[in-house]
Amino acid sequence: MSIPFSMNLWYRELMGEKLICSNKKAYHDYFIEEKLEAGLVLQGTEVKSLRAGKANLSDSFMLVREGEAYLHNLNISHYEFGNRQNHTPDRNRKLLLHRREIDRLYGRIREKGLSVIPLRLYFKDGLVKVEIGLAKGKKLYDKREDMKAKDSQREMSQALKARNRE
Repeated sequence: MSIPFSMNLWYRELMGEKLICSNKKAYHDYFIEEKLEAGLVLQGTEVKSLRAGKANLSDSFMLVREGEAYLHNLNISHYEFGNRQNHTPDRNRKLLLHRREIDRLYGRIREKGLSVIPLRLYFKDGLVKVEIGLAKGKKLYDKREDMKAKDSQREMSQALKARNRE
């Protein structure tokens, strides 16, 4: 039995992972020590807007208040077909994590001065998930070393490619 093409896209989105947006700046500005997957508490128009791919993770971060984890500065644009019940784009969204995970993250933040930042936002099995990372800020010289290593790697791959063409 073959599945129609449009149904096939829906099925793939439902069963796999579909990337909504990623935070490329995070890998440039931070050392990522640990990654975790968390759910988000969202409203209906937010999910519809995310399906359209209208989200921005830059400058967002996680804070723990009263034993609950919240994601701040996550911008999900208004749903264009929404009415007066449309969501506010910059509201704080609650993260769905186990108590021991929240306590461990909070302890690491307080103890070592680390930050928790979102790395990517995606659909997994029809649910919106966010991948958060426990991160330590990079200094300017660390960023320069990374750029130097990338440049040398790029030059080596170009030289090998040119050599293989001959």
